[in-house]
Amino acid sequence: MVDVGQKASSSRVAVASGRVHLGYEAFSLVQANQMQKGDVVTVAQLAGIMGAKQTSLLIPLCHNIPLSKVGVNLRLDPENNSVSITGEASTTGQTGVEMEALTAVSVAALTVYDMCKAVSKDICITDIRLEAKSGGQSGTYERKTEPPDVTMY
Repeated sequence: MVDVGQKASSSRVAVASGRVHLGYEAFSLVQANQMQKGDVVTVAQLAGIMGAKQTSLLIPLCHNIPLSKVGVNLRLDPENNSVSITGEASTTGQTGVEMEALTAVSVAALTVYDMCKAVSKDICITDIRLEAKSGGQSGTYERKTEPPDVTMY
C-alpha cells in the first residue's frame, strides 16, 4: 500500500456514476416493481452502500478508510430502458474515496443485473466513471466531457 502517513487529513468527497441498460421487458418489470426477486431499486441501493464499505476487501492495496457518508441513487430512465446510478462517498482522512464511490456504483449495477438476469441476458452495464472529487493534494476534479464512443466487439 502507498504510505499516506505523512499526508494531512482533509475532507474528501467523490461522486461516481454508471448505467445499466435493461431492455424493454426487464425495465418494465423493474418500473412496475414486479421483478421476481423483489424491489430492484431498493435492494441495489443498499447493496451499493454495503459494497462501498467493503472496498478495501475487494480492491488489492486499497486503504481501509472510515467513511463519513455513502449515498447511492438509482434513477429509472424509461426513454432508454435503463437505470442510471450515482454513488457518493465522503470521509475526513489522508486518502481519497474515489474507489469507494466507484465500488458503490459497480456493486449497485451488478445487483440490478443479478435481479434482472432471469428476464434478459442482454443487460449491459456501461459508463462506470468518476464524475467529481474534492480534497487531498490533487485538489478538485470535475468531469467536463462525455467519454468517447466505444464500440464493443
